[in-house]
Amino acid sequence: MTEETRDHVLPGTKENHEGERTEGYDFRGDFDLGEMLEKYETTGFQATHLKEAIEIIKQMREDDAKIFLTFTSNIVSSGLREAVAYLARKDYVDVIITSAGSHTEDVIKTAHDFKMGDWEADEAKLRENGINRLGNIYVESDNYVWLESWLNEEFFPEFFEEKKMRTPSEFADELGKKVGEDEDLDESDSFIYHSSDNDIPVYCPALIDAEVGDFMFYYRQEQDPEIGIEILDDWDSLIHEAVEAEKTGIIAVGDGVPKHQAIMSNLFKGGADYATYISTGMEGDGSLSGAPPKEAVSWGKIVEDEKRNYTQVEAEATLVFPLLVAEAFKKFEPGTS
Repeated sequence: MTEETRDHVLPGTKENHEGERTEGYDFRGDFDLGEMLEKYETTGFQATHLKEAIEIIKQMREDDAKIFLTFTSNIVSSGLREAVAYLARKDYVDVIITSAGSHTEDVIKTAHDFKMGDWEADEAKLRENGINRLGNIYVESDNYVWLESWLNEEFFPEFFEEKKMRTPSEFADELGKKVGEDEDLDESDSFIYHSSDNDIPVYCPALIDAEVGDFMFYYRQEQDPEIGIEILDDWDSLIHEAVEAEKTGIIAVGDGVPKHQAIMSNLFKGGADYATYISTGMEGDGSLSGAPPKEAVSWGKIVEDEKRNYTQVEAEATLVFPLLVAEAFKKFEPGTS
């Protein structure tokens, strides 16, 4: 009886697994962030996936792949705006795809601050006081009042005077130029400004899905009924961004439309050569947001390679994206140890 049950509980190992030893960073002695991130490779779980993502992005850069950076607007709402602006300022990415709130909140932050608040709040009281809550970040409604006024007075008239029908990428490029020209605005951490300044196209197929869409609605109703936003021309341009590149890599921070526009445009070239996702999406519901990169391989949107060319970090972006930027980009700047 004892021997029979022991075989079930402790069957023994017939063939040893030839894997690396699982171990993390040794905190004895002086601390070194780079060494700690190196140790992520053998830490396990999502730390190992983050190290994979860093190595894949390094490979993108070594192969001079065209890098598509995608992110949702909450990234710009948070303190990750500075990381995105850094990548655009240094011209480290070639194509940006985002959602409309990124434009809204990037421009607001050139003139007004977002403030830290609490997750637990009296929502009705916040509404009464003209405060909007994004998680534990608060945005005063007056910021949007200011933005509408600025767009109506400083941007829309000139933007739509040249052509009545414009594309989202034209919108972003001209918006960035206007931000840079306005002496009352601080463009130093504006990804819209730095993208325009470095000729990095910013695509946003759902441009109306934020306050800029609301304000264009009012502008068309009240000022010029002939204006409009045309998205198919941008889709044509985005497809050519992928097709005309020898190699492409995708850094997807968050999910939704921005991520899918990147992988879908790369379908036309036979798939992206590299991809890294930072995601909290759940695969079980079958949504695009929850779909891991291996699913995109089945569609031909990401190339299946013999070496590891894609990974997903299942984590909230504010925790891991700064580490990725530090280790895959900042570390290799001249003069950076």
